[in-house]
Amino acid sequence: MFPPTQPMIEAEPQPVLPQSPRQPWPLPGGSFDTLDEPPTAAVHTALSSLSPSLLQDLQRFDPRSPQRELLEVLAACMRHTQSLALELAGEPAAVTLTLFPLAGVAHCPLPLDTFLSADLSQWRVLAVRPASVRPPDDLALNRPGGPRGFSPLRPLLWAVALSGAREALLPELAGQAAYRVAPAFNLSGLDVPGAMAACITRLRRQTSNLGEIANWHGIGDARAMRLLNALYLQSGLIVSRTHPAATNVGWTGY
Repeated sequence: MFPPTQPMIEAEPQPVLPQSPRQPWPLPGGSFDTLDEPPTAAVHTALSSLSPSLLQDLQRFDPRSPQRELLEVLAACMRHTQSLALELAGEPAAVTLTLFPLAGVAHCPLPLDTFLSADLSQWRVLAVRPASVRPPDDLALNRPGGPRGFSPLRPLLWAVALSGAREALLPELAGQAAYRVAPAFNLSGLDVPGAMAACITRLRRQTSNLGEIANWHGIGDARAMRLLNALYLQSGLIVSRTHPAATNVGWTGY
């Protein structure tokens, strides 16, 4: 499960503006119409606009490392439950991916199938900023002619963990540890290869360390670490530091 975070302290309190009763979700300065538009200026990481705890989380990673890619930002977004807009560079085009972790949805100008069928290891984060809109409610999403480009967040998190650039464990999972799948975790809506499905079934029954998981049929080191990252992003992983199986085998750092 995601570790708890401390309450975030805003540097400058923002005034509370009245919301329209007919469309309660947009925030000042943004609308769903502008989500599909490309950025109008050179993009940069708007560090000053992020909460201090989220900023500290993102700065743990070496910006020169090829592993500083989409997965780390997704993990930080989910830990801090903060809606973020990410400017991404990749193929077939640069896009703005907007994440709403509490609502469990994401917005992308590309259809989700197109985004996920691209080479996910090539996506790079050019900018991180708070989302300028709130997510639509279920009624708005299902209304004919409602906001376009929204999709469930779970399949996106899962696909990036399994096929993105990062093969190493996220720091939150590393060190002296053993792992088990949370009892309530379900695979609905996720594309799970057969060997990983069998691994998940096994982890529901027993707590195992990274070395043990990597030795299971069809897994190996890289797939084991990717699977653990993917389960973590789904809030489906229990990490034990005191279990007799806990070990730091296979952990090589950030």
